[in-house]
Amino acid sequence: MLTLDKIYQAAYTLKGVARKTDLLAAPNLGCRANLYLKAENLQVTGSFKVRGAYNKIASLTEEQKAAGIIACSAGNHAQGVALAATRMGIHSVVCMPDGAPISKVEATKRLGAEVQLVKGAYDDAYEYAAKLHQQTGATFIHPFNDELVIAGQGTIGLEILEQLPNTDAVIVPVGGGGLIAGVACAIKNLNPNVKVYGVQAANAPSMAVSVEKDAITTLESVATFADGIAVKTPGDLTYALTKQYVDEVVTVSEDEIAAAILALMEKQKLVAEGAGAVAVAAAMFDKLPIEGKNAVCLVSGGNIDVNILSRVITRGLVMGGRNCVLQIALEDKPGQLLAVTEIVSRCGANVVSAHHERYDANMPISSCILTLGLETRDFEQIRLIQQELTQSGFKIIPDRT
Repeated sequence: MLTLDKIYQAAYTLKGVARKTDLLAAPNLGCRANLYLKAENLQVTGSFKVRGAYNKIASLTEEQKAAGIIACSAGNHAQGVALAATRMGIHSVVCMPDGAPISKVEATKRLGAEVQLVKGAYDDAYEYAAKLHQQTGATFIHPFNDELVIAGQGTIGLEILEQLPNTDAVIVPVGGGGLIAGVACAIKNLNPNVKVYGVQAANAPSMAVSVEKDAITTLESVATFADGIAVKTPGDLTYALTKQYVDEVVTVSEDEIAAAILALMEKQKLVAEGAGAVAVAAAMFDKLPIEGKNAVCLVSGGNIDVNILSRVITRGLVMGGRNCVLQIALEDKPGQLLAVTEIVSRCGANVVSAHHERYDANMPISSCILTLGLETRDFEQIRLIQQELTQSGFKIIPDRT
């Protein structure tokens, strides 16, 4: 089983390879804890995964290195494997789901790995990689269910307690469980009083369900833009370590993850991917008992696909009351639009889009629907606009979504 000794050995192996990432105070994220961020999104490959991958690959025999290595990954483990293998002169093949972000696929190729895209999710890529492993005899580097990989990730726990000795709680993203298994093992062995919490996407809660059912559980499907933690089945090693060391595993919604990404960008100047932001989302939306505590959120990665970043930001703006859409029933006569926009302007909001609908068969012939897209400060300002419109005789159509 994993020991603290093995985690310290991993820390020695990773000297000069993995960056000792900063622990940043984050007082502006609207959390009731004294919040700190362990910025693994600033790691050399943009995520913590290089720690475990390098530690494992460095342990291989010369014969194993000569046979090459195979890995499967949603993207971040892929880059860690590629970097480690290339530095050591080893041929690497990485199987990735065909839906993996293009940026992660291309980064893996640039780091020297041969990439094979597999239709489906991470678990489908895993099955294909396992077949290649059997066929070729190359060494398989598991992304989470491996003791040396877990030990590499556990070095983050050592750094957190060194950087903030009076830590009360550590909040960790969970996919397959390698990160939380290593971090929790390190922290609980050094200071059992520190709470360790795991966070999963609500649409990919494999570890949360497994812990609740007291048995490893495979989900039928996962559907989250937090691709780095979209895992159907946790590992047996990681599940056992989670059961032993982790205090609680909670989930956050897609909207909460988007809001956390936006908050990190706007208030901390940090770019986090979906998987990297779930710990912050749990803190921001009061999922855990950390009020008044020194709590560390592990921002596990920053390799977000720029093609979805704008959509994530828009979702985060809506979640924070910074964007809204109002539908208003109007009489179709001159001056109505002017009256509405004057109210919006007086309340301090900005109109970014406007659309008239006159041809709905369910509306009276003399009426229309005005749909306004607004930039707003917060939900209080939205309520003020709605109140002012209503008091001026306009009818707001409730959101049916």
